[in-house]
Amino acid sequence: MTKIAATVVLYNPDESIIENIKTYIDEVDKVYVVDNSNEDNSSLLFKNKKIVYIPNMENVGVSKALNTAATQAIKDKYKWLLTMDQDSRFEKDNLKKMIKYLDDNKKELNKIGLISPWHEIKTGIKKPKAKIEDVVEVMTSGNIINLDAYQKIGGYKDWLFIDGIDFDYCMNLNVHGYKVRRLNYCNMKHELGDIKVVHLLGRDFVCSNHNPIRRYYMARNNHYIYDMYKEYFPGYCENIIKGLDGQFRNILVFEKNKYKKIRNMKRGYRDYKKGITGKYNYKN
Repeated sequence: MTKIAATVVLYNPDESIIENIKTYIDEVDKVYVVDNSNEDNSSLLFKNKKIVYIPNMENVGVSKALNTAATQAIKDKYKWLLTMDQDSRFEKDNLKKMIKYLDDNKKELNKIGLISPWHEIKTGIKKPKAKIEDVVEVMTSGNIINLDAYQKIGGYKDWLFIDGIDFDYCMNLNVHGYKVRRLNYCNMKHELGDIKVVHLLGRDFVCSNHNPIRRYYMARNNHYIYDMYKEYFPGYCENIIKGLDGQFRNILVFEKNKYKKIRNMKRGYRDYKKGITGKYNYKN
């Protein structure tokens, strides 16, 4: 059976993290808990020899936290790493099915950059009929990444900090000739913001209700990603920018805290034009 490690990135977690970790800890050999909170949260975790707690004592960003875990997993001789968000969980035997896929397809694994489950989110998107698909991108949580491929593409980009990490990582894998393979017969529940679907005039408008700081990163990083990958995935990258326009409209019409969110989208675009990267550097 393929041995894998796992990582979960924390930021001001609550006690639900315990139950979420319990949905996958039995299927992996080690769990690197990388904590981006400003305080030690080790008391929240249950005692288990598989858990390795790594406190950063500051928010260094999701990308850097993932790189920390991947680097340690490589040192510990693992070839595969499960990446999880603190609010994500597996149900039933879905993770077992993913690991079984690795076991059953060993001859092909050197061509696969990662495998992903189907993410169940509140957007109303229907699951494809195909059981397995090679795709442009998937969300980070629930992926089992190939650590050899990780090293060859240079890992996650620290300067993206939060948003767009999944888009960039998957597109980078594709550009380097690796498959981003989604196993649609494996499901994982995933919380993506505070999603609300508004029904108006016969249309559905998906509002993620992300906070203003996340809006900054989404606007800034998606423009960088467009520049990096538009030659390889022109249609997809155009849709990323169109998606920002749709978010702007939804904030203006449906979401609360409109001023700060729109202001931060403008800040993100302005900082992209200036070549500014890394952590959000505004006081409010």
